[in-house]
Amino acid sequence: MYQRNKILFGLAAYFILLSFTVSAQERNVALLSSSCAACHGTNGHSVGGTPSLAGLSESYIVEQMKEFTNGERKATVMYSHASGYTQEEIELMAAYFAKQ
Repeated sequence: MYQRNKILFGLAAYFILLSFTVSAQERNVALLSSSCAACHGTNGHSVGGTPSLAGLSESYIVEQMKEFTNGERKATVMYSHASGYTQEEIELMAAYFAKQ
């Protein structure tokens, strides 16, 4: 009985910690992505002349960011923005915007 309770307690603790990790990651992605709002609109929904990011495919966003970073795609400010993110951050933001 004691061993079973110990295992159940361990599993409960694991899932609680996992839920905090996922929530923290979601908050971090929203925070990272918020810097895009000045030009691309809240949650990637542009209301101006800048393209919307919301709903674009993850692979498309990742590819565009890669092209900005390596200079294949020219833009006034995107080289600086794209170069400031890690590949993991770019992939997380791409997934975030794809779900908007």
